[in-house]
Amino acid sequence: MSRERASPPPEADGGIEPISSYLMASPLDFFFAEHFRHRQLCGLIDQLSKTTFFDPGPIAEVVDFLRFEAPIHIIDEEEDLFPLLRRRCLAEDEVEGVLGVLSAEHKADGLLGKVVRTYLERCLETRAAPGATHEGRRDLAAFATQERRHLALENAVVLPIARQRLTAEDLAGLARRLAARRGMAPAETST
Repeated sequence: MSRERASPPPEADGGIEPISSYLMASPLDFFFAEHFRHRQLCGLIDQLSKTTFFDPGPIAEVVDFLRFEAPIHIIDEEEDLFPLLRRRCLAEDEVEGVLGVLSAEHKADGLLGKVVRTYLERCLETRAAPGATHEGRRDLAAFATQERRHLALENAVVLPIARQRLTAEDLAGLARRLAARRGMAPAETST
């Protein structure tokens, strides 16, 4: 009888991939790739919620992502993408309600993300397994569930509308702002 090894969900294989800077030239593709990275984060969080041993690498990876990368992504959307959509979308797109929901979720994600980050920082300090407490497992699972629902809405509604409504000039400006926020030289945009 052969025994198969349990494998992690595909979105969590090997942690969170770095994002390619060339995607900056196509900002909507950049957002889609960034959303994939957030799904990888959720997969990693799911794995951590089930661990019964201490492994600092994945814990530190999640802490760093929540501390540094997630806040920048929220700024990208709240200060750049969403305002562009509000200017370009038509009334029949009914995008305002969706953007309002997403902005409220950004706030909730920030609060729950801070709870998760604080818990994982404590795990690093005490060398504890993230899956060792019921509260920790609950908070990790709640964050991953909330984040996946949020990403699905952005991928299914926001990005397709953005592809329809944003102009080449909008996309070029968005690419410049995304690059500047990350201290990179602006790339030539592709439409």
